[in-house]
Amino acid sequence: MKALIIIDMQMDMQHRLDSGREHVNPEAPGNIAALAAAFRQKRQPVIHAGNAGYGPMPCDEALEGEAVVIKTTSSAFASTHLEQHLRNAGITSLVVTGAVAGFCVNSTVRAGADLGFRMTVVRDAVIGFDLPDAGISARAAFDVTMAFLEADFASIADTAAALAG
Repeated sequence: MKALIIIDMQMDMQHRLDSGREHVNPEAPGNIAALAAAFRQKRQPVIHAGNAGYGPMPCDEALEGEAVVIKTTSSAFASTHLEQHLRNAGITSLVVTGAVAGFCVNSTVRAGADLGFRMTVVRDAVIGFDLPDAGISARAAFDVTMAFLEADFASIADTAAALAG
């Protein structure tokens, strides 16, 4: 069974976007909302992973009955019951969206792959930010992250392909 996971699409991310911070995929919240609607229509699980103390962005509002995991680590697996939840529900494949590409999305995808889950990252439904202290643009950081994930941990798709699949 396949599930959608939305990582860290919380108001803290919206504040970063609103502040003008350099980022990629300004369309990501809309794409995430479209994916969530499609998964719900097909009665496929939608899972929300985030940190305590931050409200969700509109694209990450959990509906009644949807799993919400509160994490204290970068990976949505390390400090939560996510793995057990997925195994109990018979979920073997995760479609990954959210923020931030080089951090929580990256660590969640790698951990999920290491645990044997089939991971698909929806490239245009993931937000990536720059690394100004390192002089790295949002685009460069994002593209390298996607390349590393695709090389060994996940397949990469866009929203249109994920909606068709």
